[in-house]
Amino acid sequence: MLQNKIYLNFSIEIFKIFLVVLFGLSLIALTVRAVNFLDLIVDNGYSVSIYFQYSLLNLLGISVKFIPLSFLISLSIFVFKHLQDNEFVILWTSGVEKISLVKIFVFSSLIISSIYFLFSIFLTPLALNKSRTILNENNFNSFLPTVKTQKFSDSFKGFTFFVEKKINNQIENIFIHDAGNNLQNLSPDINETSHNTILAKNGVINLKKILLNNGQIISSKKNNESEIINFDQLIINLNTLNTMTIKKPKIQETSTSELMSCLMSSKDNTSFCNKSFKKEIISTLNRRIVIPFYIPIIALICAMSLIKSKRLYLNKYCNFLYCFIMLIFTELAIKYTGINNLVLYIFIILPIFLFFLLYIFLNYKFSRELKHE
Repeated sequence: MLQNKIYLNFSIEIFKIFLVVLFGLSLIALTVRAVNFLDLIVDNGYSVSIYFQYSLLNLLGISVKFIPLSFLISLSIFVFKHLQDNEFVILWTSGVEKISLVKIFVFSSLIISSIYFLFSIFLTPLALNKSRTILNENNFNSFLPTVKTQKFSDSFKGFTFFVEKKINNQIENIFIHDAGNNLQNLSPDINETSHNTILAKNGVINLKKILLNNGQIISSKKNNESEIINFDQLIINLNTLNTMTIKKPKIQETSTSELMSCLMSSKDNTSFCNKSFKKEIISTLNRRIVIPFYIPIIALICAMSLIKSKRLYLNKYCNFLYCFIMLIFTELAIKYTGINNLVLYIFIILPIFLFFLLYIFLNYKFSRELKHE
């Protein structure tokens, strides 16, 4: 009964450290990514609320990648702390077998693996897809943040903008080139496609509208003819502009069921499901499904620190290094699983092989220690 309580306390302690480490690493990564996401406001004119929604939904995509590393750090901290305080020695002298503690590590790793499965297969693709949907359903909120002085801005499809000077929402010496037919209503013949160039002395930006003063519209037609219209005042509505943000969901934003359906499908002539894309699907599915099987290996390698030995290769710091090298290997190998069958088979079989090999090795070492006591 007392042993069960000790095991429960150990498990809770490991999970507490794991959650703290995972939250800390995710927060650091999110802070760095959030700086990059500021382009949504600065370059694409999205509102602050859209920016925060997009950033928070991407947190799930960031956090799941840190789960194996967080478990390694949390389990290493747990083992180092109790070895340093000699708390494990008290357990061994009271009759607790080392293999029982290994089973706690493995049990904890299986729960962490289940969490990884839940997020990587279901929640993360759903959240990332939702973040992409938010960008697709919401157009830019204001044109003003995208305007930069003395610099050409091409944040919108087929629309280039340049101003020499900007004070608050007032702009001077404006150049606008519309190659995407966004301002078709400004052409003399609205039924004919043309490129419009607008020059203006000054103007005022109000959300999605621009009031221009003292300028001209130059419309270039397909037959190389040009028409020039002078104006004293012109209001341009920019509602039709589309940002350069990617509208189509990326592979990490696609649901696991869709990826599986594409992989199992014999048809590969569609724009979404083709032969080259299937190679990327294999790597993505391996990240979502196979990587969690490497987490119990971390538990067993960390458990090697419990072995009573003076050999350097069984040192607790070396064991941490082994785990870290294994995580690097998984990140490097996973990229080649879609293009090399040998790497794919090794990547899938290796965690199963290592699990039984390490468990047998630990059981053997602990049995020998009991015989020599």
